[in-house]
Amino acid sequence: MARQPAPATQTLRHLRRFVIEQRSGAHRSLFGPLGDGNRVGYNFRMIAATKAYRAVRAKILRGDWAPGTRIKEKEVAEMSGVSRTPVREALRRLEAEGLLRFVPNQGAFVASWSAEDAEQTFELRILLESYVAQMAAAKAHPEAIQELRLLAETQNAEALEKKPGHLKRISELNSKFHQRLLQIACSERLESMLSALSNAPLVAQTFRDYEDDDLARSARHHLELVDALQAGDGEWAASVMRSHVIAARRAFRNKHGAPEN
Repeated sequence: MARQPAPATQTLRHLRRFVIEQRSGAHRSLFGPLGDGNRVGYNFRMIAATKAYRAVRAKILRGDWAPGTRIKEKEVAEMSGVSRTPVREALRRLEAEGLLRFVPNQGAFVASWSAEDAEQTFELRILLESYVAQMAAAKAHPEAIQELRLLAETQNAEALEKKPGHLKRISELNSKFHQRLLQIACSERLESMLSALSNAPLVAQTFRDYEDDDLARSARHHLELVDALQAGDGEWAASVMRSHVIAARRAFRNKHGAPEN
């Protein structure tokens, strides 16, 4: 029997590695030097690798590939319509983001997330996202606030109506809301750090763990956040965001259990 891949390394390690590579452009170096003679080839490889990266990432975040699933280069190449070389580049990028783990002589596997990994991820989100909310309160302009309010109101309506497919739509609205909030805060460093955290499957699949009350509460938090931004009250915004992430952590614990002390 093949040896099972070890659990994912701690979230902090993934985060530090991803931030370093984002700042250094390490993931881009996988494509090779950019001399005049190979610039066209570079562009094609980059496009192909990005296509494979998005295809694999989407399957992991949707939960189509469970933790521990072996990712075969041939399968990825066939489903994304590219050759195996850009697939390898894409898988290495996903490894840098903590979504995959490479096992010597076995290949790539979907990373597993322990209870400790989850706790660290939520703790980091509490710290970083509350700070993002505080910064956004000082920088948000009327048009941005209007965008956020529309997203929050639409999410609230979806949570109340619960029409078929509402979880997928709520997840997309939630992602857009948090991404727009981050854009308003205007911090490239925070964006890189939170991108690594948001890529964690446990974050992307949060709404699968939510009960109806959790969905309604999450939507209300977004509405209150918009009110805090409109008031220009950073302390209020940070407090609401902190409660928002803590509630998400509670929902996760209710579904998966809390880590042992």
